[in-house]
Amino acid sequence: MVPHNSAPAHPRRRIVDAHHHLWDVQRNYHPWLRDDPPQAFRYGAYQAIRRNYLHADYLRDSARYEMQGSVYVETEWDPADSTGEMAFVDELRRTGGLPTVAVAHVPLDAPNAPERLAAQCAHAFVRSVRHKPRANPQPDMTAPGGMLDPNWQRGYAALAELGLRFDLQTPWWHLHEAQALLERHPATPIIINHAGLPADRSREGLARWRDAVQSISRWPQVFMKISGIGVPGQAWTADNNREVVQTLIEAFGVDRCMFASNFPVDSLCGTFDDIFSGFETITASLGVVAQDALFRRNAIRIYDMELDT
Repeated sequence: MVPHNSAPAHPRRRIVDAHHHLWDVQRNYHPWLRDDPPQAFRYGAYQAIRRNYLHADYLRDSARYEMQGSVYVETEWDPADSTGEMAFVDELRRTGGLPTVAVAHVPLDAPNAPERLAAQCAHAFVRSVRHKPRANPQPDMTAPGGMLDPNWQRGYAALAELGLRFDLQTPWWHLHEAQALLERHPATPIIINHAGLPADRSREGLARWRDAVQSISRWPQVFMKISGIGVPGQAWTADNNREVVQTLIEAFGVDRCMFASNFPVDSLCGTFDDIFSGFETITASLGVVAQDALFRRNAIRIYDMELDT
């Protein structure tokens, strides 16, 4: 049974968090959380999250909301331990009731990627895979991204026969490469992580990001996570993120978007309440049915979570 947060005095919105992480840095090795010097990170310094983040921490942060279920997303776990992370998630589910489903990691360019995918699917709660493809650090660079690598594509081809989705985290300037994947492998749904990473909030930057997400939104088997949209040095507010959220909902429609916390990573730019109350403010005019889809029902459907809708 999913644990319920201690109830505040006012009614709580029922949500399904479509993207979050949990980790125990004492027990399990995550290079980016343990190694020194720390790696560069898009939100700047992240020493604040180099600590354990488990059920009690997550439920404390999300206490304003009734957590019906959640999607655990791979955490760049020890690459030498290919199956340990989903075993850890299995333990989390048994001891704390969350997460409901998981996005596992498999290096798709590995020679034995199909076997690794099958091993992850031994856990019935695995719904999707994330392997961040190689990406250029800025737009207008001519080097191809990792999605065009033949070895990577061979691994990707194995997703469909296992009934897996693909969680894609890549900057918007590589989304055209994802469209090439869709043409060759239309049976594999793609779930774009973190809004396609609209880091450049200049008028030109947003215009180019908008063109990219509108182009890929024409594929009905592509879905969008509205998450990870904090800006370094700025508070997470509805006003700062309204244009990004509204653009995505207009492009994909209400039924193909999901709200997610990306906690604890996004705790570096706002509280859980900052982010989810901001989503509530931005979408208030859409009405309660549309909001419930964005906050809960879409994630249940897209990730086949077997929860009440």
